[in-house]
Amino acid sequence: MTGLLALSGVAQGRLIREGAISSVELVKAHLARIDQVNPALNAVVEVLRGSALGAAERADQRRREGAGLGPLDGVPFSVKDSIAVAGAVVTAGTIGLRHAPPSQRDATLVARLRAAGAIPIARTNLPDLLFAFESDNLMHGRTNNPYDVARTSGGSSGGEAALIAACGSPFGLGSDAAGSVRLPAHFCGIASIKPTSGRLPRTGHVPPAGGWIEALWQIGPMARRVEDLCALMPVLAGADGEDPSVVEMPYRDPAQVSPRDVRVAFYIDNGIAAPDAETADVVRRAARALAAEGVAVAECRPPGVEQSYDLEMKLIGPDGGDGLRAYLAAIGSTETHPLLEGWLRKLEAYRTSVGGFAEYWGCLDQFRAGMFAFLRNYDAILSPVCATPALPHGTSTDEGNFRGFSYTMTYNVTGWPAAVVRCGESAEGLPIGVQVAARPWREDVALALARTLEETCGGWRAAAG
Repeated sequence: MTGLLALSGVAQGRLIREGAISSVELVKAHLARIDQVNPALNAVVEVLRGSALGAAERADQRRREGAGLGPLDGVPFSVKDSIAVAGAVVTAGTIGLRHAPPSQRDATLVARLRAAGAIPIARTNLPDLLFAFESDNLMHGRTNNPYDVARTSGGSSGGEAALIAACGSPFGLGSDAAGSVRLPAHFCGIASIKPTSGRLPRTGHVPPAGGWIEALWQIGPMARRVEDLCALMPVLAGADGEDPSVVEMPYRDPAQVSPRDVRVAFYIDNGIAAPDAETADVVRRAARALAAEGVAVAECRPPGVEQSYDLEMKLIGPDGGDGLRAYLAAIGSTETHPLLEGWLRKLEAYRTSVGGFAEYWGCLDQFRAGMFAFLRNYDAILSPVCATPALPHGTSTDEGNFRGFSYTMTYNVTGWPAAVVRCGESAEGLPIGVQVAARPWREDVALALARTLEETCGGWRAAAG
C-alpha cells in the first residue's frame, strides 16, 4: 500500500500542520483502513470511532484558531488491550476481566500522547493475560500476520504489530517482558523499542507492575518507521509520581549520535537456538551495512549470553507459575487459553525453594555484571530478534521454537534498551528484523543505529496485495 496511510505518523502530522489534510480526514482514512483489513487480521478488539472523530474535530479547531500544533497533533494511534484507555474495559485478553468496569482514566503513557494531541483510535488484540508469543485468546480469537494469515503476528503485542504493519495505525503502545514489543515487530516487519527498565511509567497497565518480575518488563512504542519512535520517546519518558520504578534519567536525542563514534559487536548464534540461514544472512548484511556507514563493527558474542533463556524462565517461574494461577483465579479466569497453559507447563521446570530463588538472583547479578563488563569495548550489540521469521499458528510453545525467543529475553534480563527494525525478508516474503541493544539509558544509540539500518536496508515494506 502506498499513499497517506503508509507515511510515518510524524509525516502525517506535518500534513495536518501544513493544511494539506485535516485530522478528521486522517482519522476517517484510518477507520476505513481498519474496517478493510481487520476481518482478515483480527488485530483490533475495539474501534474507538466516536471518541477519535471528536478528538480529531478538536485538533482541527485548534489549527483553525492558530494554535501551535506539535508533531503528533491530530494523528491517531493504537493501544494494546492491556493499557488503560479512559472509558474502555481493559481485558488483558483473559475471560476473568471480560466484564470489568471501564477504566476511569488513561494509562500515563496514553495520557501523555493525548496531551501531545495524538488520538487513540483502536485497542488491539493480545494473548491470554499476555502470556504467549502468539496473540490468541478465548474472547477474541487469534490475530493473523499481514504477510501470511496462516502465521502468527507474534505476542504479546501482536495486534499492535499487525495493525501498524497493515497501515491501520501509524504507531502504538505495547509492553514487553520477554520480547513482546520486539518479537511482533520482527514478525510483522515494523520497528519498535523496549526502553531501559525504569525509563517509562507503567501506571495503568494490566497486570500492574510489581512482584519479582518487576525488573523484566517495560511498555514500549511500536511504529512502521524509526522516525516515529524517535518522536515518541521524549513524549513518553519521565516519572509520573506513581510508578516507583521510574528513574529520572536525561533522555538523549538520537539525532545527536554519530555512527562513526559507535562501536558495535554482533553475533549470529546465542548458543541457545541457532537461527535459520535466512535470519543469519540478514544479520550479517545488517552488520556490513553499519560498517559501510563508518560504524566500528566486530563479530563478538558477549560471554554468558547463552544463559539468557534459563535466567528469564527462572525469574518468571520460581514458584512454577503458582502466582500466575492465583492471579487468574482471583480475577475469575476459570478457563485459560492453551497457549497460556503451555507457558505454565514450561515454568514447572523452574520451581524452586526460597534458597533456590536466592540462588537465581545471584545468577542474575553475575549475568548482569558480565554483560555490563562487555560494554567496556562496545556501545551496542546487534543480533537476531528470533531464530526464525513468523511461525505458523499454534507452534510457539513447541520447544525448539520457544527457545528461539531467547534473543529478546537477553535484554529483559539485563534491563537494557533494545530496538528492532526490518532489514530483510525470507524467500517466502516474511519480514526479518534485527535487534540493536545499547547500554542502559542509551535509547538514543539504539535508535540511531536502527535508523541507519532502516535507511540502508529498507525498513518496513507493505505486504503484497
